[in-house]
Amino acid sequence: MVLYLTRGQVAVGAALVLPPAVCAVLVPFRADMPDTDMVLVLVLAVVAVAALGHCLAGVLTALSAAAWFGLFVIHSHRWFADVITAVLFLVVGIAVSRLAARGRELKAAALTDDDYLAQIRHTARLAETGTSPHLVIDHVCRQLVGLLGLRGCRFEYGGHAGSPPRLEEDGSIAWGDRCWDADRDGLPPEELELRAIHRGRLHGRFLLRPAPGAAPPLAARLVAVTLADQIGAELDAAGRPRIGAPGILVTPAWPDRGSAQRH
Repeated sequence: MVLYLTRGQVAVGAALVLPPAVCAVLVPFRADMPDTDMVLVLVLAVVAVAALGHCLAGVLTALSAAAWFGLFVIHSHRWFADVITAVLFLVVGIAVSRLAARGRELKAAALTDDDYLAQIRHTARLAETGTSPHLVIDHVCRQLVGLLGLRGCRFEYGGHAGSPPRLEEDGSIAWGDRCWDADRDGLPPEELELRAIHRGRLHGRFLLRPAPGAAPPLAARLVAVTLADQIGAELDAAGRPRIGAPGILVTPAWPDRGSAQRH
């Protein structure tokens, strides 16, 4: 039986094992090696664990390193100064671990931003090839399903009556006279619209059916708005009719069949 460990499990294990191991190595040198040098060695151990991206493990490493440092490395004839060194090490170790974890979060955010940009570019290239607007709309519907965590998405041409929740250009959600807090509450439980507008003209709207618990971040909602704007520009350039044309429905239940259906 093969046991697979997660990154968090490896990080916590290293937090428990690495500090005492490093301190055990340092014990024979404590008479000749300045405490500051030993602290720096322990800081390297904390950074090594924190680099795994698990903040809790980094904090545990700092606590463990400070405890083992005080137990095995401190010189008894100047214990007060060494206790201060251990406390300072703890503060620095925790700070370094949090910075390292934050760095991994920023890297993950950058990768997500690259994916968002790739989706926008893909749609733009598809439109530039002269692909039928119906196919471009179908493609964007699929993008929106994955981007926003939807159960389904359909596109309707032209203006329509009613006032469903609406995803605005700034990524906020307007619902009647109030502003729905999407960052706190996620997407509304009802179908919401995303308008395809170009040069002030409404060409149609995407009707989005959120999955339960869908809570896309602001960046994802802004990408969705950009994709809808691209459809508005595509329909404007193609001279598509804005009233009375059939709608397009896309749901994730048909991933391989070009799931556009006209109603």
